This record gives sequence, structure tokens and C-alpha cells, in this order.
Amino acid sequence: MNLHGKSPEELKELAESIRQKILETVSRNGGHLSSTLGAVDLIIGMHAVFDVEKDPFIFDVSHQAYAHKLLTDRWDRFDTLRQFGGISGYTNPSESPYDYYKAGHSSTSISLAVGAAKAIRLKGEDRIPVVMIGDGSMSAGMAYEALNELGDRKYPVVIILNDNEMSIAKPIGAISRALSKGMAGPFYQKFKKKTEALLEHLPESAVYIAKRMEESLRLITPGVFFEELGIEYIGPIDGHDIPSIIETLEIAKSMGKPVIVHAQTVKGKGYKIAEGPLEHWHGVGPFEIETGKSLKKGGAKSATQLFSEKLMELAEADEKIVGVTAAMPGGTGLGPLIERFPDRFWDVAIAEQHAVTSMGPLAKEGFKPFCAIYSTFLQRGYDQVIHDIALMNLGVTFAIDRAGIVGEDGETHQGAFDISYLRPIPNLTLMAPCNGRTLAQAMDFAADFPAPLALRYPRGAFMAEEFEAPAYELGRAHLLREGEEILFIGYGNGVGRALATAELLGGLRPAILDLRFVKPLDRELLRELSGRYGRWFVFSDGARMGGVASALEEWMAEEGVDGISLKSFEYEDRFIPHGKTEIVEEHLGLRPAQLAERVRESLR
Repeated sequence: MNLHGKSPEELKELAESIRQKILETVSRNGGHLSSTLGAVDLIIGMHAVFDVEKDPFIFDVSHQAYAHKLLTDRWDRFDTLRQFGGISGYTNPSESPYDYYKAGHSSTSISLAVGAAKAIRLKGEDRIPVVMIGDGSMSAGMAYEALNELGDRKYPVVIILNDNEMSIAKPIGAISRALSKGMAGPFYQKFKKKTEALLEHLPESAVYIAKRMEESLRLITPGVFFEELGIEYIGPIDGHDIPSIIETLEIAKSMGKPVIVHAQTVKGKGYKIAEGPLEHWHGVGPFEIETGKSLKKGGAKSATQLFSEKLMELAEADEKIVGVTAAMPGGTGLGPLIERFPDRFWDVAIAEQHAVTSMGPLAKEGFKPFCAIYSTFLQRGYDQVIHDIALMNLGVTFAIDRAGIVGEDGETHQGAFDISYLRPIPNLTLMAPCNGRTLAQAMDFAADFPAPLALRYPRGAFMAEEFEAPAYELGRAHLLREGEEILFIGYGNGVGRALATAELLGGLRPAILDLRFVKPLDRELLRELSGRYGRWFVFSDGARMGGVASALEEWMAEEGVDGISLKSFEYEDRFIPHGKTEIVEEHLGLRPAQLAERVRESLR
């Protein structure tokens, strides 16, 4: 949609239409709401000033880019948002040429813009990368690594900082806006260059006084930090005043250097119920627009809820229990603990590397840290797991939430790789419970375990129902039942999948093993079972490559165990698309009925 030349009234009406479309769609499908509603006016300004057909539009995390999708050939398909086979909740170049890059993790946008700017300069093209980044994403170190180089190299890049927490003091807002825009304008920039040239020929005392005068002006704006990095700063501006946004972006575009445009917005803008910094409205399931009430029916407690309740019990009983999360207190269940024990549980913002490393000294000092991070986000702290925890053999427990398929968030968020990327690390123990009872037992084990440990569990409820189970012992599996000819080996939520599959096999009665630990393996029990069962089937919600079946195959090779036919029902070597979990599992052939048929086929 070409917005160049449209009147302010037309753009305002467009913004209202976009917000209504987003609200109607997200209320049906679920998705990100408050942040994307707040970004609508800024995105309209981007499209009105820059050329989306040639300028790279780069959205950090990109969950706030729904308005961009609606402005670029996806209005009629928007009702398929986050549905299997429909459009993604994040930017995706395979979906549209107007999406420059895939993004689902935070704080990558400025690095992407620097890379794009380098390519543009090498190709000698007249294009300019445009970034939208939220203030939350500025809490991660990667953003500052990119700003550091950008300020040095001076590539033309426009960065829109979407500040939706009203973090700039209101009393100086109007003065700051006026001064910042003035300092970014052509008159001031020309004056500044001429003054700098003149100062080269003046005594040092005069240079000192002149520089102090400029710094005094800049210090009453919030942009002094960016200016010190060598990046021009404009703002804060009203991120919902479309004419002001367009005017400011035109100035930034004309400057030919890196510029930060600081815009203040309101989360949930246009939907009163969701307006403001309310975490609940960041990502939502289907809801009733009139009341804001969730349409989700009650069900079994999620693994996250069970983890949160058990950790609270442990923390109440032992003051040495501490914990950390990286900007996900609600998602990981640490919110109640941060509220109850603010001196022992911390949210360190979007900083997984810092979260991991900071727990090391706590373990060294005799505390028991639980580091609660999603599987997909722990990837961002991988070096720290190795270098700062495992190398020191410190007793940090990694509570890995969202292990396995996460549904509508899709390929950037699927928890497919944690088993594979953690298993090679020395000193690190890997375990997975299969239901609420075993999760509580696993956490009891973890609380007393003196070395690094990774504990994984799924999004939503466990598949396996409750059953009696022995306490955890290091490297000990649990045989749930004996069987005939075949052995189902389940790991974590895979135990529930194995049990459900076994119920559909008719006359076949497989033995079922809850592996419990994939590192170390229960070598003694596995050798014993290899003498009774010649066909093994592995059920685990993780990647096949480097996963549970790989661990078993390595064990067989080391122990000289042969005569075993092993088949894995883990994820194949590809990224997993978005959609409702059940539909995605069906697409992958991992629903119990499909698995039962695959077992029968392998036995024919």
C-alpha cells in the first residue's frame, strides 16, 4: 500500500482500520496484542517516508510488525495469522518480499541493519535500513555491540526506538522534544560543522567552553548516551502523532548518518482494556473484545504452573534457593517468587547471557540457583552455560520451559534443540520429568544436586497422567511396565506420548521405560532390557540429531550391544512451522494414532 502523499486525516483513518483489523484477528486467533497496537502509527510513518520496496525494514523480535504485514499485501490473508499454513506472527521473507529478515528473538535488529548498511555501501546503492526496536530489546547487550560499531562506522541507518513504558520524565518532555528536533535539523547540523572547524584554530580554553555549552544543551535531553556513541538522537516524540512522526523521520532520513528516533507510545493503543504496561496483554489467547475475558477453557495445570508452585515450596523451606529469569517472569512462573522473595529471585530483562553467568557466583557462594529460561532462549546463553557454569562444575539448575513444540509462535520459538546442544557439555546432567508428580520429585532432586543440571518440561500440560513413581536417583531410569517383544523408551513428555501410542496398538503390548536421564544413561538397566526386547522405539520432544536416540546409539556402540532395532520418533532435521500444537504434530506424523501406525509398519 503506497502511503506517500496521503493526508494526515487519511493516515489517521488508516491507523484506526489497522487497529480494528488486528484486534478482531487476535481476539479470534490469539497472538501479540498490546505492543503491536502501540506500534501502528510508527509503522505508518515508516511506510509514508521510506520505500519498502527497496529500503530494508527491520523489526526487532517482529511481534510488533502486524501493521507492516497489513500494509504489505497481506490484508486479505491476515485472518490466517499464526494458523497452520497461514501467515506468521513474525516477519518472514518466504511469506512476503517486504519482510527483510526472519526474527523472533530480541535485540538482533541493529546488527542486521549494520550488516545491511555494509552491503548497501559495497554495492553503491541508494537505500537506507530502517529499524524498529522496542525499549525492552535495548536491555540486551547485543544491541549495544551493534550501536558501538554503527557509531564508529557512521553508516546511514534510521533506528526508531519504540519506548512504550513512558520512561522519560514528563515535565521536561516538551522542552526535550523541541531541543532534540532543533539539534537534528539542517541549520543546527551545518552550524555544528562550521563551529567544529572554527574551534580547531582557537585556544584550548575556548574549545573547552564551547563543548561544555553543547553538552549542557544535550544533557537535558535523554539522548546524551547515544550521542556519546556517535549516533545522532531525536526525541522523545509522540509516537501516535502521525504528522510529527513523518516530519521527524524525514529529518532523520536526510541526515545521511546513523540516527536514533526516540518515540513514546502506549501499549494497547486504541483498545482501552489493554492500554498501558500490562504484561497480560503482551501475548494473548482468544478473548472477548467487549470485556477482554479469555475464551480459553480451564484444564489441567501447565508444567509451568506446577514448576512455580513447587519452587515456591522449596524456597519457603530453604533460604538458599534463589532464581533468575530473563524478561519472562510470567512465562516461566517466576513472577510469584519475585514478588514473594524480591531479594532472592530476579528478572534481569532480556539478558540470557547475564542471567546464566550471574548465577555461577551464587552457586559458588553456597546458594542453589534455578535459572528459568525457555528452551529457545537458552540458546542465547550457550557459551555462558559452558564457560561460566559447567567449566566450574557449579550447582546451577537450568529449568528449561517450552521444551518441544510451542505452537503458534513457530520456528523461531520451538524448543527442539536443548537436548542436542546441552548433551555434549561435560559436568552437565540432563533429566526430564513426565508429569506433575515426577516434576516435583525432579525438583527435589535438583535442589540437593551439587553440579550443573538441566531440567526440561513442555509448554502447557504434561501428556502423562499422574502415577506412583520412585524418587529420582542419578542416572536411574524407571520401567513403568513389562511387555512383549518391543520396548517404548520415553523421555520427558515423550513418556505420555508413548503411553498414548501403546493404548492404540491392539494386541501388541510394549514395555514402557521412563528414561528420566539422558545424561547419564542408566546403562545397567538398558543392558538388561537389551536382552529381553529386540525392537526399541524412542519418544522424545526434541531433535533427532544429537537427541535421545543418538545417545542410545552411542551407548550401544560403546558397550558392543547389537541385535537391537532402534527407531526414533524425534523431530527430523528441519525447522518446525507455526500452528496449533496438535495440527503441527499431525503434520509431523507425531500424533499417537499416527505413531501407532508407524510402529505397526515397522513390525511388518
